[in-house]
Amino acid sequence: MDIGTSHYLALSAILFAIGVVGITTRRNMIIVLMSIELVLNSVNINLIAFSYQFSDLTGQVLAVFTIAVAAGEAAVGLGILVGLYRLRSTTDLGRAVELEG
Repeated sequence: MDIGTSHYLALSAILFAIGVVGITTRRNMIIVLMSIELVLNSVNINLIAFSYQFSDLTGQVLAVFTIAVAAGEAAVGLGILVGLYRLRSTTDLGRAVELEG
């Protein structure tokens, strides 16, 4: 059995769906951050799969930039998480009213 682009797209769709469900249904900030990482990784799988299919390195370069953005997002998100935990002693997003505009 040969693994083709459709297999990578199916994996990416599953990861994306799990990430979106995690973002929309969970109230714990750690779970939400991990779900955002799942969504970004599903995008990376798509970029690299299409890059391989079309023999073009542009998708792989974009995936590297996406990984860099995800690292920055994780650092900022963890900083906000530490601030929320110090303020409220919880990671529940329902208690994060001080972070709203």
